[in-house]
Amino acid sequence: MGVGLSARDLLVDYRAADGGVLSALGPLSFQIAAGSFVCLLGPSGGGKSTLIRILAGLQPPTAGHVYLDDTEIVRPSTRVGLMFQDANLMPWRTVIDNIALPLELAGTSKSERLDRANSLLPSLGLESQFAQAYPAELSGGMAQRVALGRVLIQRPDVLLLDEPFGALDAFTREQISFDLMKMWSERQQTVVMVTHNIDEAILMSDRVIVFSPRPGRIVADLPILLPRPRHIEDSYRADFGQLATQIRAAIQHTE
Repeated sequence: MGVGLSARDLLVDYRAADGGVLSALGPLSFQIAAGSFVCLLGPSGGGKSTLIRILAGLQPPTAGHVYLDDTEIVRPSTRVGLMFQDANLMPWRTVIDNIALPLELAGTSKSERLDRANSLLPSLGLESQFAQAYPAELSGGMAQRVALGRVLIQRPDVLLLDEPFGALDAFTREQISFDLMKMWSERQQTVVMVTHNIDEAILMSDRVIVFSPRPGRIVADLPILLPRPRHIEDSYRADFGQLATQIRAAIQHTE
C-alpha cells in the first residue's frame, strides 16, 4: 500500500519584479488517501506544478506544511518519485542504463540494478531488443516509457507526475496511460498527476481536484466512482459524460 499525502494551510508567494508580493498558490489544505490515484486539473499558471515541486521536497512553501503520512516533507526523498513532461534521458546511456541510473547513484551493485531494470521492460511496454538502444533511436513515447521506468525502479511509495504525457500524440498518450494504470493497480502506489486532459483524468483517477487561476485554490474536488479496470470504451458512458461536464464547468467558472 502506498503512502498518503496531505497539506495544511499551504501558501506560496513570490517576489514580483516591482518588489511586491505575487501570490502563486493557496491557501489550501487537502488529504490524499494512501494508494489512491489523484489528478490535478485547472488553468495554466494555477500553481499545480508548484504544488508538485513542494510535495517532492524541491521547493519550500511560504507558509503551511505538507506531509508524507505523518512526516513533514522538507527535502527530496527516495520514497517519492517525480516525473516531468520532458524525458531528459542521458543521450550517451542506453535504455537499460538510463532506467538503472538511480540505482547506480545509490550504490546498488551492477548485477542487481541491471536485473531490476530488465525486469521492468515488459510492464513499460518496451521490448527487450530496445534495452541497448540509445535515446536518439527512440520515439517520443518510448523515451517517456524509459523516463517512467527510471522513476519506478526506485520503488517509491508516491509517484508525482507533472504532465508526463503532454508532448505525446493522442494514440501514444492513451497507450502509456493505460500501461501506467495497470502498473499502478499492481503496486498501489499513491499517485498525483497534473494533466490538462479531462477525459484522461477521469479514466485514470479515483479523484479529480480542480484548481483556480493564480493564486491556485481548490474549486472542485470530485470522486471518480467508475468501476475498475477501465477501458477507453468507458468514455462513452453516461456517467463519464456527466463527470466531464462537471469538471469542464468548474474549470470554465474559474476563467
